[in-house]
Amino acid sequence: MSEFATSVSPEGGRVGLAPLILGVESSCDETGVALVELTPGGGTPRLLAHALHSQIDMHQAYGGVVPELASRDHIRRVVPLARQVLQEAGKTMRDVDLVAYTRGPGLAGALLVGAGVACALGTALGKPLLGVHHLEGHLLSPFLSADPPEFPFVALLVSGGHTQLMRVDGVGCYEMLGETVDDAAGEAFDKSAKLMGLPYPGGPHLSRLAEGGRADAFDLPRPMLHSGNLDFSFAGLKTAVRTHLVRLSLLDNAEGLAAADAQATLADLAASTQAAIVEVLVKKSLAALKSTGLKRMVVAGGVGANKSLREQLDKACARRGVRVHYPELHLCTDNGAMIALAAAMRLQTGLAALSTEPVFDVRPRWDLSEA
Repeated sequence: MSEFATSVSPEGGRVGLAPLILGVESSCDETGVALVELTPGGGTPRLLAHALHSQIDMHQAYGGVVPELASRDHIRRVVPLARQVLQEAGKTMRDVDLVAYTRGPGLAGALLVGAGVACALGTALGKPLLGVHHLEGHLLSPFLSADPPEFPFVALLVSGGHTQLMRVDGVGCYEMLGETVDDAAGEAFDKSAKLMGLPYPGGPHLSRLAEGGRADAFDLPRPMLHSGNLDFSFAGLKTAVRTHLVRLSLLDNAEGLAAADAQATLADLAASTQAAIVEVLVKKSLAALKSTGLKRMVVAGGVGANKSLREQLDKACARRGVRVHYPELHLCTDNGAMIALAAAMRLQTGLAALSTEPVFDVRPRWDLSEA
């Protein structure tokens, strides 16, 4: 076993010099592998290389992720991606000091693929393992950007089925301020897009369609905007979109949705839907900043790539003297870099619960407060 592996106890502790961490992400429909290097002196870990394969084309025919197909595709992709990353970084597998993988939350079968590969590598190479929380990876991903944040900050995590506001005082120090009580923002984008006949994944398609529409064309609800707390709810918004489509005789009407004279109407509906989601996210974020008194914010997760959200949040925060940090656009989606980074930052702070034995203990449901 390497000097690094023997210098860190399974309960965590001090790390050796510049260890290399291989990160594997396989929680849903993207296979990601990355190599991150810890920097001497406790600086921000450095991303050496990363590679990503998206399963969008495969799942598009079904209108959503098929778990069995996702798992099988992860099996096919993860080893070639690992080889690609090591080659780009000029490293070999034996240079790796730690293998990190997404332990949860996510699809059980997909998680087991990543965990299985990580455990096999750790056993074969005599290297320790670290299971990483998927959402912590997203939360910390802006630290790999050209403008990394500093603790403490308010975080808006908008990833897949999660919409959460948190106070973040450091790695592992997360206080939940508010979260969704039903559909998350990403689900509102995707489900509304599907109702409009847009292809999977619907969110990005809805955002592109919205660019040609008027945001005030349809009167759509802003759920829980005045609830007095920092929780979210977007199920009612999806229902309102459905109601408008019924009124327009466009619901489940493929021919009508594809008609040329319907495109302007759909663009207006898309723009109005996006405006409703963005307004709620921005105003709740500002309320979180006010309640905590903090002047720094992080936005992470797939919806964090939304152009309208970034523009409106930047403007609103600039007026209040708040700095906003985002991941690089190519790191907003699920990726191995965020998993390797989260592992590296936990090592730096002595919070890494390393394992020297292969344990298939994935957690499809896993609260971040328990990580």
